[in-house]
Amino acid sequence: KVGLSPDPPIDWLGASRFWGVTLALALHLYPILYLNAVAALSGIDPAMEEAGRALGAGRWLRFRRITLPLMMPGVFAGGTIVFIWSFTELGTPIMFDYTRVTAVQVFDSLKEIGDNPFPYVLVAVMLASSVILYALGRFFLGRQTGATLTRGFRGASEKTLRGWRAGAALAFLALVTVLALIPHIGLVLLSLSEDWYKTVLPERWTLIHYRDALGHSFTVPSIANSLRYAGVATLIDLLVGLAAAWILARTSLRGRGFLDALVMTPLAVPGIVLAFGYLAMTQPGEPLAFLDPAKDPTLLLIVAYAIRRLPYVVRSVAAGLEQAGRSLEEAARNLGAGPFRTLRRVTLPLISPHLIAGGVLALSFAMLEVSDSLMLAQRQSDFPITKAIYELYMLLGEGRYLASALGVWSMLFLAVGLALAGRLLGRRLGALFRV
Repeated sequence: KVGLSPDPPIDWLGASRFWGVTLALALHLYPILYLNAVAALSGIDPAMEEAGRALGAGRWLRFRRITLPLMMPGVFAGGTIVFIWSFTELGTPIMFDYTRVTAVQVFDSLKEIGDNPFPYVLVAVMLASSVILYALGRFFLGRQTGATLTRGFRGASEKTLRGWRAGAALAFLALVTVLALIPHIGLVLLSLSEDWYKTVLPERWTLIHYRDALGHSFTVPSIANSLRYAGVATLIDLLVGLAAAWILARTSLRGRGFLDALVMTPLAVPGIVLAFGYLAMTQPGEPLAFLDPAKDPTLLLIVAYAIRRLPYVVRSVAAGLEQAGRSLEEAARNLGAGPFRTLRRVTLPLISPHLIAGGVLALSFAMLEVSDSLMLAQRQSDFPITKAIYELYMLLGEGRYLASALGVWSMLFLAVGLALAGRLLGRRLGALFRV
C-alpha cells in the first residue's frame, strides 16, 4: 500500500486484485516470451531480409512481411507457455487473496475431493484447455520454415545501434527492467523493514529477519526437505533426460516425434492438475491409497518435481548433442570403443555444459515449485520452501517479514541458477521454454 496522504492510504492493487494478479504474472513471465523471441530471431537467415532490401522493401515492410512471419512460431510457442502458466497459476492469486480463478477454487475444494465433483470438472477444463493450446503451439511451431534454421549467418544479422536509436532502445529496456523489478524491490524492502505502514519506504531497517528466516522452526526443515525432494528429482531428470535426448538426436527410431511431444507434455500439464490427480488416486479405497500424501508426500513430490522439470533437461541435452555432432563419436567407434565407452569418454565431456545447465535449471525450479508443494505437503514436517513461505505469510506478527526474507533467499538461489545456466547455454536458454 502506498499512501499519497497519511490517512486514508490508497491501496492501488487491493481494490482491483484482478489487475494486481495480472500485473504480477506479466512481470514474472515476460522473460519466457523474450527468450523465445530472441531464439527465433537469432535463427533467421539474414539472406531473407537482404533479399527484401535488394528488391526495394523498406525497413518496416521487411519486418512486417519477412522477419515477423518467420519469428511468429517462436513467439506463439512462448505465448502458449505464458498463457498456460498464467491460466493455471496458484501461488500469485493466493498471495493476492484473489479467489475468482480456477486454480484457487480447485485448491479450496481439496477438503471435499472425495464427495464434490466440482473440483474434478475444473481440473478437466484446465487440462483440456492446456493440452489444446499446447497442441496448437506445436502445430504452428512445426510450420516454421527452413529459412529460420540457418545458423551460419547469425552474426551478420546483428546491427549496432547508434545515436537516438541506441538511446531509445536503452530507455525502453530500462523501463521494462524497472517495472519487472518492482515486485522484487518490494520484497527486499519488506524483508529489511522493522515496521512498514502508511509510508513509501520503511521507517526502521533491520537485517534480523534474514537470520531468523534461516533459523525458524518452519524454515530449517523446509530447506532440507526441498533439497531432498529437488535433488532426487534432478538426478532422475538427468538420467531420463539424457536417454530421451540421445534417442531424439542420435537415432532414427520411428516415433521420435511422438517421444518429443511426450517429454514436452509436462509444459502443458499444469502442476495443480498433476497434484490433484495424485490426490485423487491416493484417496481411501483407491489403488494408490498407500501413497497418501497426508502420511508421507516424499515419493509423490519427487515424482511430481521430476515430471514437471524433465523438459528442461531434455531440451538442454538435445541442444548439446546437436551442437557436438557425430564425427568424434564415429571416430571413437572406428578406433574400437564400445557405445558406453564412447558415451563416457567422448559424448558426456562434450555435452557436460548443457547437462549441467539443464540440471541446474531443473534443481532451481523444483526447489521453488508452488502448486505441487502447496497441495501435496500437508504436514509441517514435510513442508518444502514454498509451502513454508506461504504458512509464514499467514502468521500474525512478524510472519510476513520472515516470509519475505525467505523469499529473498529463494530468489537469490534461483537467480544464481539462471545465471549459471545462461552462462553455459547462452542464447539456447530460450529453447528450454519452447513447446
